[in-house]
Amino acid sequence: MSEPTLQDRFHLIGIGGAGMSVVAELLASRGATVEGSDREDSAVLEHLRSVGVRVYVGHDASHVDPTAVVVVSTAIRESNPELAIARERGQRVIHRSQALALAASGMRFVGVAGAHGKTSTSGMLAIALAVCGLDPSVAVGGVLPQLGTGAHLGAGDVFVAEADESDGSFLNYSPSIEIVTNVEPDHLDRYHSREEFEQIFVEFARRMVPGGLLVTCAEDEGAVRLASAARAEGLRVVTYGRAGRALHTPDVVISDVRVEARGATASLAWGDRSAELVMGVPGEHNVLNAAGAWVAGIECGLDPQAVADGLGQFTGAARRFEARGQVGTRRLFDDYAHHPTEVEAAIREARVVADGGAVTVVFQPHLYSRTRIFAERFAAALSGADHVVLAGIYGAREDPEPGVDSTLISSRVPGAAYVEDMHEAARLAASLTPEGGVCVTMGAGSITRCGTDVLDEWKRMEV
Repeated sequence: MSEPTLQDRFHLIGIGGAGMSVVAELLASRGATVEGSDREDSAVLEHLRSVGVRVYVGHDASHVDPTAVVVVSTAIRESNPELAIARERGQRVIHRSQALALAASGMRFVGVAGAHGKTSTSGMLAIALAVCGLDPSVAVGGVLPQLGTGAHLGAGDVFVAEADESDGSFLNYSPSIEIVTNVEPDHLDRYHSREEFEQIFVEFARRMVPGGLLVTCAEDEGAVRLASAARAEGLRVVTYGRAGRALHTPDVVISDVRVEARGATASLAWGDRSAELVMGVPGEHNVLNAAGAWVAGIECGLDPQAVADGLGQFTGAARRFEARGQVGTRRLFDDYAHHPTEVEAAIREARVVADGGAVTVVFQPHLYSRTRIFAERFAAALSGADHVVLAGIYGAREDPEPGVDSTLISSRVPGAAYVEDMHEAARLAASLTPEGGVCVTMGAGSITRCGTDVLDEWKRMEV
């Protein structure tokens, strides 16, 4: 069976997903015929229709053209009727990452990987390169306000994309530059140990083109081990970290970090190259992300200060501590955090933004396996909020596990409430948020839809 080309017809199952929709738009932008299906209609599907993608609502075997290359993610089960008919006919079935690699063919690929920070870091770099005139192609999992999308086919020769480690599919890429924000164990339903999880990143580093550059964070133990392993194999590596916080002396030193409600500032130094960074998004984690993107921008041939100035134009990405509304003095934010470290960082960011006000979190755990494995760490992270409400688990690709529900977390957080229905959970969280407080809807599942529940409850309370 021949390798797929941009002259083929593509059918994407689950086309409304964050990763799939980006691939669909990019393939269409490069001239391919693209169609696909998703369980329910959405704003994402409407956008895809507007760029010429044919979209079906619901999954049915009749939707699949017999000549199409079928594109799937790990979340698509073999029992899906569209995948089943494609298998029965002997049609070519490829992973989403293979389709993205095809969309990026002929360009310098910058892959951003890590258990968390991928969307923000790739988004920052994309905006910085655009500000500097490179007009990169972009594939990120969250909408970038400046672009109005997470997918953009640029006129330049650089392609910036998230590289997903969750299923090992990032091994389908051959990057010129890799940014690894961290190698903190996750997806332990697939990787059964820290060592196994870290090894997949070593294999990712080996996928770089000859002369490629690996950029890693010197404040993360797993990333430090990755850098050491890569250097031992003769690969080019640059590490970054804060003075006094890095686990070894980093190549790029971040100093004079100041974080405020509206942003952050820092100084960056890499040998004889330096820059002053003024970020439009708050959070120390965003300073670290920006440092990795800064190195990649310089590797693309840009002036150090120009890259830093471009990074300062980044205003965030959808669902990355995104402001969703305000009623009176109460403010609502939405965040994609679904790993304990991400939850901790989001709450820390909420504390800065609240500026002394109370922080309320309504958290929807993502995956039964992740809830079971990280229950204690989730509880510790959530304990940083003043009020915590747990909604039911968003299972995504997983079936329920006996004895695994959100009480594994809520029972470990003093004063936390558990409400299975996410809309009821959101309304309770709203009622617990005092004047001057901040409420955050948090999780990688459907909890983002509950923002209106929070705002409506606040409006009712104002009457």
